[in-house]
Amino acid sequence: HFGRPKGKPAEKYSLRPIGEYLHSLIRHPVIFSRDTIGDVPKQIIDHMDNGDVALLENVRFQPGEEANDPEFAKALAELGDLYVNDAFGAAHRAHASTAGITKFVQKSAMGLLMEKELKHLRDGLQNPARPFVVILGGAKVSDKIGVLKALMERANTILIGGAMANTFLKAGGIPVGASRVESDKVGLARELLHLAKQRDVKFLIPIDVVEADEIRPGANMRNTSRLSPQHGIADGWQAVDIGAATIALYQEEIARGETILWNGPMGVFEIPEFGEGTIAIAEAMAQSGATTIIGGGDSVTAVKQAGLAAKMTFISTGGGATLELLEGKELPGVAALSDKT
Repeated sequence: HFGRPKGKPAEKYSLRPIGEYLHSLIRHPVIFSRDTIGDVPKQIIDHMDNGDVALLENVRFQPGEEANDPEFAKALAELGDLYVNDAFGAAHRAHASTAGITKFVQKSAMGLLMEKELKHLRDGLQNPARPFVVILGGAKVSDKIGVLKALMERANTILIGGAMANTFLKAGGIPVGASRVESDKVGLARELLHLAKQRDVKFLIPIDVVEADEIRPGANMRNTSRLSPQHGIADGWQAVDIGAATIALYQEEIARGETILWNGPMGVFEIPEFGEGTIAIAEAMAQSGATTIIGGGDSVTAVKQAGLAAKMTFISTGGGATLELLEGKELPGVAALSDKT
């Protein structure tokens, strides 16, 4: 699939350009079918020779895809004998092309990328080399509750950054100015801090931040002093990145790690002035000598922007799928396969 066309054809989401790009990569003809199911793809497949590649139009042009409609799934299955799912990024969706189709084919299995994702994110983190350091950032605590609770069972150290850190700062009685905060999750943040203490997990939140008067390029910005209930983020200002002292603290923890997992940026890294903390984390991981896993999403973008992708052990292609797997959830796209090895 590509994009979210909401069950209707939309030219900007057509897979035709992807077929052309695939052709340039494999230097072999890629036969494109303008239809996903029905006579057109059947005729194309009937005339294929060994080694030929056919690409169907975007499955999300069909309302039956996201509804996991059995009739649509069956129509897809009629186009082949075996089914291989290599779309890890969509494995958390129970859609017709990821789950429903497996009921109507002789055999279904995972592809090499899916196998690699599960090896690193599920199997590799069951018994990681220690110290196991987890770095979590991004906007919302609510997006990472399940991941935090699950990883507290295994992690030695958890480092928090991004806007979600503001909720933990507020839970610690530190003024957060105009920073983005999930006020309804402050109590939960306190619970998570208490849980970490109970489990003897080192749970670190920023000791200083970069604050700005606006979130835009060229805004006024400055590094705060050490954060405390008496010295927080200034009124009208907001946290946009972790501060210099926090960077140094987190670098020390990363240097001690033997396994390091990172999901979510440390600040508003899309604006270069607010990206120093995120880039520093990527650099520290690249220099660590540890097993380094980038858990999908914006962290991947940051690592690639920093030119450090080749220095990481593994970079996940998932977003929601990565988070759900880290939570310990079973992914519908994996559970549906007849051959899970």
